[in-house]
Amino acid sequence: MAQNYRIYINDNTLFISDVLPEQKEKIQQLELQDFDLQIFYKKLKNGSKKSYIFLTKNPKETFKKLKKDCTIIKAAGGLVESANGNYLFIFRNKKWDLPKGKLEDGENMKETAVREVEEECGIKVAKREEKLCKTYHVYPMGSKMVIKKTNWYKMKVKGEPKLIPQKEEGIDEAVWLDKNHIGPVIKNTFPSIMDVLKAGGIL
Repeated sequence: MAQNYRIYINDNTLFISDVLPEQKEKIQQLELQDFDLQIFYKKLKNGSKKSYIFLTKNPKETFKKLKKDCTIIKAAGGLVESANGNYLFIFRNKKWDLPKGKLEDGENMKETAVREVEEECGIKVAKREEKLCKTYHVYPMGSKMVIKKTNWYKMKVKGEPKLIPQKEEGIDEAVWLDKNHIGPVIKNTFPSIMDVLKAGGIL
């Protein structure tokens, strides 16, 4: 089975797939030849929520070509459940988010995920469980385009510890919410976080 990719560019989605995804919205097909990610990024309107696709027999190879001229940043984060069955969310940069951060030298992705959760929320992870999914996000950095790959893991903590948001990381609030009360999160979060919530069985 081919590896298919979903890459977020602000609120737009770029698929690399061997089949058209099932969705109600119109999807625009792109050609890889002469495609320039930086030019494509600049042409996207602020606030647009469109879908694009590279329809290809070999998604992995197409993704490899797309990455060639980009800086790759690896990150990891966690969907954390308390003993009460509530989930940890943070409010950062005026959006609801999940704790995550960049891979540091000498770390693997699993270690990064746990460290970032513990640092950003002031808690101790009791158990790191399976990998839920990975997400891709594109943004400019200087004269280069960045593709950020984030691995997401399910985690558990003992009890329901008090949360201490890491203010120096721009986190204004950290809260425990049960899955029946995450309406405000769904209304004001990133598409990639919705993917993590779906992978975690919350949605």
